[in-house]
Amino acid sequence: MNDNVYVGNAGKDAALDRGWILGHFKEADDPRHSEDVEIKWGVHPPGDERAEWVRGEERTALLVLISGRFRVELPGRSVLLEQQGDYVVWGRGVDHSWCAEEESVVLTVRWPSVPGYAVTPAVAPAVVP
Repeated sequence: MNDNVYVGNAGKDAALDRGWILGHFKEADDPRHSEDVEIKWGVHPPGDERAEWVRGEERTALLVLISGRFRVELPGRSVLLEQQGDYVVWGRGVDHSWCAEEESVVLTVRWPSVPGYAVTPAVAPAVVP
């Protein structure tokens, strides 16, 4: 038996880590740990959008539309993915953002896998009685 095997479901596993199913952020003994590449299974409701642009990108990325209608914003360019299999690739140094125009499922592959870029969820201020 090979202990270096993981079998899962992208939809279920993605819900556990903001959509990411492979990358540096997985435990070192997990077969899904990689410092070379990151993979995300993104399920987005209509109107879902990135909270802020990624600036100073240090990775190359590939985003493939599985279903839905998904817009990727790049400096001076907007790319609409609307047919299954449509994809866009951008290189290091390209800022970006995105918006789901319809309920969408997208597969993102980016490399190398480096810490950073997570948008911290806004925390509601405490109510003082």
